[in-house]
Amino acid sequence: MDDISTTVFILLVVAALAAGWIDSVVGGGGLVQLPALLIAFPHAAPVHLLATNKMASIAGTTVSSVTYWRRVRPDPKTALALAIPAFAGSLIGALIASHLPRSSFNPIILIALVAVMIYTVAKPALGQTTMLRHTGRKHTVLAAGAGFTIGMYDGALGPGTGSFLVFALVGLLGYAFLEASAKAKIANFATNLASLVIFIPQGAGFWKLGLAMAAANMTGGYLGARTAVAKGARFVRLVFVVVVSAFILRIGYDVLSQFDLV
Repeated sequence: MDDISTTVFILLVVAALAAGWIDSVVGGGGLVQLPALLIAFPHAAPVHLLATNKMASIAGTTVSSVTYWRRVRPDPKTALALAIPAFAGSLIGALIASHLPRSSFNPIILIALVAVMIYTVAKPALGQTTMLRHTGRKHTVLAAGAGFTIGMYDGALGPGTGSFLVFALVGLLGYAFLEASAKAKIANFATNLASLVIFIPQGAGFWKLGLAMAAANMTGGYLGARTAVAKGARFVRLVFVVVVSAFILRIGYDVLSQFDLV
């Protein structure tokens, strides 16, 4: 952290602002923020980058959750059924993350990036209106299972969690994108909090950078939530695909280099 230049510091703060906005609208802000940290600190321990990412992300998910709650009024029963197991899963994932080697990160992130982009492009009409596929106990169990699984992934790695939560709510349960985004932000707040419960006692994270990125992510999250409520998620789909495509190219190059293929 002592070696970081002012330019890189500013670029990371800008990345956090963009991540907060994207994450608040359609999820996937970590696809911008964590790869940016990986690029800026190629030799840092993964746990420090994950912790710094969570410091910023929890600020954004807090403000976007409150904004969505006030303006969309998501169903609290489903939101809690998703968020509480997600918290538990993220605790487990964060414990796993402490032992993950750096070499395992880029290939997993690349797969997540490609999967999210393909899904986004292939399903342009999905989630326009809420048509629930299940009710009662089955609805709750599916929400809890999705929350726990995605929460574990978020604790261990994180990028794309918001998108995975949104897509689970839309594709698995049948919610419209706006309502799904509102619920996803509440669950994403829970997963970020759980990760920090594990990371902070370990002394992980770059605090000065993390707090600066948190302020930017919070601003982006507030603006993104207001944008989503006002206009819906359709118009940001193109921006999201462009951003994810850029990181697929960047992280893909790193993966190829890792295996001496370029």
